[in-house]
Amino acid sequence: MAFRDLIDEVDDTVFDVLGDRALIDGREVQGMFSAPWLQPKLGRITTSLREPHLVIRVKDNAGVEARQRVEIDLSAEDGGGSYTIASVEPGGDGLVALVLRKTP
Repeated sequence: MAFRDLIDEVDDTVFDVLGDRALIDGREVQGMFSAPWLQPKLGRITTSLREPHLVIRVKDNAGVEARQRVEIDLSAEDGGGSYTIASVEPGGDGLVALVLRKTP
């Protein structure tokens, strides 16, 4: 079995167990949602990524484009709700970061 196949199996398990459910234009995907304003503040660490983002697998990225609607299936306190994809940023590691903007 090739290395990439092994990593795909690991990703399947990690995303199934730890992932957040999201709907991209009605299509269900598992991803890792992060909203910077919800992260604990430890010291004065600053990062360049300020927007909320959803990291998905490349195989789930087919047909995903900027300006599509994303529903994050979490409580409002955890950042769940409606978002719009601002940009799609492949990482070169089998994952794609969807930079999101909150939909009013």
